[in-house]
Amino acid sequence: MAKWGFDLLFQGQNLSRLLEGLTLALYISAIAVVLSLVLGIILGIAQVKGHPLIRTIMRGYVHFIQIMPQLVLLFIAYFGLRAFAINLSPEMASIIVFTMWGTGEMSDLVRGAIVSMDHHQYESGLALGMSSRQVYIHVVIPQIAKRLIPLSMNLITRMIKTTSLLLMIGVVDIIKVSQQIIETNRLASPNGAFGIYLVVFMLYFISCYPISILARYLEKKWRI
Repeated sequence: MAKWGFDLLFQGQNLSRLLEGLTLALYISAIAVVLSLVLGIILGIAQVKGHPLIRTIMRGYVHFIQIMPQLVLLFIAYFGLRAFAINLSPEMASIIVFTMWGTGEMSDLVRGAIVSMDHHQYESGLALGMSSRQVYIHVVIPQIAKRLIPLSMNLITRMIKTTSLLLMIGVVDIIKVSQQIIETNRLASPNGAFGIYLVVFMLYFISCYPISILARYLEKKWRI
């Protein structure tokens, strides 16, 4: 135990600090996911049915988000905006960037799900006297939801894993706490990194694996 650094977990409040760091990472991910789902659905529909100018802007936004590394976006939000006298906390900058990223990814998933639907279903809804809005609410959204839920769960796991970047702007998440523990005990436990990072791996695994399993189950159950 001591040789590999596992004893560090039981010194002081190290284990509780790691759990607090994980909780913060999950908290940031949860807020970003909720906002991303709502905004992603709206922007995804706008990419298909919006004004041509709006569709062009939305597609440009999606391409920008997909090309730009999340770490660069974090640096821009936290450090770059200070040039304009906008001082965000590390947590707020993280939520904004993760929401921007998740919204772009989600809107593209929504756009793809809508485009892949049979066009006759729109025409059938309109033929029954529904408005375009009613067709989306009662016909389109219920059907694409089955396709989007498994994919959105995969996005959730990606967000949780990507929180490992947050330490770069000073967020005291689980990775930052683990580094602090290792640095503090470098001389007393030179191999402590192995045990600490193994526990970090297990905590991430416990957080993400059930979501991944549920996504695969729903994808298989609702396969169209």
